[in-house]
Amino acid sequence: MQNHDKDNDRHGSYREGSISLGGAVAMGTGVMIGAGIFALTGQIAQLAGPLFPLAFIVGAIVTGFSAYSYIKMSNAWPSAGGIAMILQKCYGSGAIAAGAALLMALSMVIAQSLVARTFATYVLRPFDITGGPLVPILAVAVIVFAFLVNIAGNRSVGLLSLIMAAIKIGGIALFGIAALWSSGFQFAAASQTAESFGLVGFTASVALAILAFKGFTTITNSGGEITDPHRNVGRTIMISIAICVVVYLLVAFGVGASLSIDEIIAARDYSLAQAAEPALGQVGFYLTVLLAAVATASGVLASVFAVSRMLAMLTDMKMIPHSHFGMSGKIQRHMLLYTVVIASTLAVFFDLGRIASLGAFFYLIMDMVVHWGVFRFRRKEIGAAAPVLLMALTFDAVVLAAFTSMKLQSDPAIVIYALLAILAVFGFERLYLKAWTNQAA
Repeated sequence: MQNHDKDNDRHGSYREGSISLGGAVAMGTGVMIGAGIFALTGQIAQLAGPLFPLAFIVGAIVTGFSAYSYIKMSNAWPSAGGIAMILQKCYGSGAIAAGAALLMALSMVIAQSLVARTFATYVLRPFDITGGPLVPILAVAVIVFAFLVNIAGNRSVGLLSLIMAAIKIGGIALFGIAALWSSGFQFAAASQTAESFGLVGFTASVALAILAFKGFTTITNSGGEITDPHRNVGRTIMISIAICVVVYLLVAFGVGASLSIDEIIAARDYSLAQAAEPALGQVGFYLTVLLAAVATASGVLASVFAVSRMLAMLTDMKMIPHSHFGMSGKIQRHMLLYTVVIASTLAVFFDLGRIASLGAFFYLIMDMVVHWGVFRFRRKEIGAAAPVLLMALTFDAVVLAAFTSMKLQSDPAIVIYALLAILAVFGFERLYLKAWTNQAA
């Protein structure tokens, strides 16, 4: 009885088979589309120039190779907090596994703050408010809303995510088609030559495109709760990526048909709303703002759902310390609260560009650790193809090098912040766990 109570205390509302295939796809696309379209389109165009739609395609290809490691491992060991499980299976319960898992959790928290600020930016756009205290206030408000929905349990999250995903995917696809139709299928962004942006800039833009697809890890982190996980985790990941590729390309071409590259860059934090007005008129502008609010709110909702469970799994695996700080209730709810506090702090003190950059650094480092661990320790056991794992590792390394090079030129401070944070995470875990690896565990 005591062990049963302890398990309930840690896992809270975890229930095997509580998330359907459709609900899991809704969660994955909810995170990806919320960040990828509304928060990152303008930033990707700033780096890639008129080739920014191609950056989404390359990002999807790289993500497809990356997803291979997660699918193979999740098919073998589906688990809530799946990335922590993958790392533990590869490196044992040591600082390498715990540090990389914590980087993943932090990148997901960063994604929450990124999408929350995007929500605020779009909601305030009809009032011509682009800064000031209302942006962080609204960002924190939507994060708190996600917290309240999440404490209601998996069924509320899954149902609301499914409804929101259907609304925004349909609405965003219609926006892209209507914008292309109204422009006569012309691509205004092509008025500026791609050569002025360079190969390094395009490669760096792929880092943000990858960040736009990384929501597939939300599915991995809820693997133990998805119905028929050995079969459906992989299916859900590939379906989500495929849906997002189509939606991203429709929007990229729709924005590029309405705005020049300079106009997209100038309105990079609200590029879809800016593109909607010339293409669809004032009504289209307001509908796009409403659509952005729904999409970004659902993105925050899905991300909070996943990261709290991942942190609970890290606690259960004794990879991170935990304190109740005098609070009663389950650890899962404590993690929800900690997630909301950290995401709200980032939303208040960092702008969209820096939040996205920090998330890209964290995610790419974690992703490389995963691929190397699967290649080095588990590929034969799970039947993974070594060339695919090595290609995924190489793609990440090339994109990370290009992104770092660009940021050293444009914003060296964020590179320093990211480096210090990564070193602090691994250093903290090394002190806490006393060993880099612990295969005996």
